Amino acid sequence: MKMMGGHGHDEPFYLHAKHMYNLDRMKHQTLKMSLSVLGAFSIGVFVPIYAVIFQQKKTASG
Repeated sequence: MKMMGGHGHDEPFYLHAKHMYNLDRMKHQTLKMSLSVLGAFSIGVFVPIYAVIFQQKKTASG
């Protein structure tokens, strides 16, 4: 039985943290990165808007 180093998944690329996030090897890189940037941007926009609306409803009902 072969002993696997690291985590036993994709050893040359997953053994150390410096190889864990190789964006060059990602499949569908432009789609995934654009979706993640759009998701982070939309969370950054909608959370403060929701917080303001929630706070105004809370103040108006009291």
